Amino acid sequence: MNRDNASALAVGVAVVVLIAGFGFYFNNPELNKKASAGSAGEFVPVGANNTTTTTTATAKPHIDKSQFKQAPELAGISNYINSQPFKLADLKGKVVLVDFWTYSCINCIRTIPYLNAWYEKYADQGLVIVGVHSPEFDFEKNPQNVQAAVQKFGIKYPVVQDNDHGTWNAYQNRYWPHKYLVDDEGFIRYDHIGEGNYAETEKVIQSLLQERAANLGQNATINTSTTAKPEGAKSVDFGRINTPELYFGYKYARANLGNPEGFDPGKVVTYRLPDDYDAKIEPNVIYLSGDWLNNPDSMELKSHTGRIVLEYSAKSVNIVAGGTGKAYVSEDGHAVGADRGDDVSEQDNAADINGQRLYNLAAHGGYASHTLTIDIVGEGFRIYTFTFG
Repeated sequence: MNRDNASALAVGVAVVVLIAGFGFYFNNPELNKKASAGSAGEFVPVGANNTTTTTTATAKPHIDKSQFKQAPELAGISNYINSQPFKLADLKGKVVLVDFWTYSCINCIRTIPYLNAWYEKYADQGLVIVGVHSPEFDFEKNPQNVQAAVQKFGIKYPVVQDNDHGTWNAYQNRYWPHKYLVDDEGFIRYDHIGEGNYAETEKVIQSLLQERAANLGQNATINTSTTAKPEGAKSVDFGRINTPELYFGYKYARANLGNPEGFDPGKVVTYRLPDDYDAKIEPNVIYLSGDWLNNPDSMELKSHTGRIVLEYSAKSVNIVAGGTGKAYVSEDGHAVGADRGDDVSEQDNAADINGQRLYNLAAHGGYASHTLTIDIVGEGFRIYTFTFG
């Protein structure tokens, strides 16, 4: 997900450079800026055999860090979860992973199992993870909502609420998720935009922990032959997802609705589906039926019932929604059945909308095109985005 409403990068960007005379991985400072969409950095093994099971760091490395940027301090934090208030300066002597995320972002959600695994694996060896929760939508500023998400996803590391994007702006960030690795002296040595490249990122964590031990004159044994493979982590073939993230709010939308009524900011519009719409709808375009209030960031149902229709091409489909109501899910003319998502009941093929979050509606065994129909019962239902996997 992107603050400027560009597509979230499916495959993140990581840049690493060879540092002569020291057997670890480091960020290339000349490329320590936002990479263009779709590009990927090269990961170069350095010095010692990368397949060694354990590595003991004893010699203090000599690295010219004048070329690296100091990590900006946390700014404008309104709430701390899993910790007392702190500053990054308090974490000098630790290796810090700063992760920008927001709880309704599917790209962020798919990254969390790896963050949890790294925290469990390396916290005792000097790794601290700081989840900087920088909201995309206003409902994500609510501390209770963020706390509930932290509990749902099993996050044990500190999470700070960056509701006014003070820290986001200090890092000149534009993406969810975006990970920065900060060494024990406070320098940004590596950053990665988006999902993926988890093994590569973990290798950098291992390297910086080895460097930390050497700086402290400690012997640290770190297993560098394996990387985390969290149970339940989902992999995505982004080259086979042919539908981009779709926004419902007129301020965020990248394209008009399929309905001729289009957007009418701040107004309640009665939308009607075209006759024989199954044969007439365009792929990757949202169609509505019912009375909907056009909000900047969402559509809010003002009639008792409404319908949303979308032809998409992916393996799974999610919505970010809120309010209350029932969302009955069908695909290709029949109830979603065995392909229902995690939030759809087996009894009635419906999702109970009971909070502002991401809802998984359909999950297929393979990538294909489907016509999704969501029949909503309940005035006040609000929908923000479609996302895909």
